[in-house]
Amino acid sequence: MVLMGYLYQVIYIAIFVTTLYALIEALRTPAEAYTAMDKQTKTIWVAILGVGTGLSLLAALGTGGFLTFLSLVAALIFILDVRPAVRGISRGGGNGPYGPW
Repeated sequence: MVLMGYLYQVIYIAIFVTTLYALIEALRTPAEAYTAMDKQTKTIWVAILGVGTGLSLLAALGTGGFLTFLSLVAALIFILDVRPAVRGISRGGGNGPYGPW
């Protein structure tokens, strides 16, 4: 039983790191990039990811629950769908897939 507790703790810490990364990326991206790619606004994404990061931090500290996995879903949606779309806008023109020409 103790092993399962440690396993959940590692999972919660990994979720916290993922949501924190997504929150930092959302904060670094210019607000204009979100609207240019028809995504939700920067404010909405920062709020969603901020709440998710807070919930995952609580879980990593030992008071977590099912909502932590919803935080992971929101972070993965941002990382896999929104971030690639808005990064193309925020980098500007003249860039290839691996950096400037």
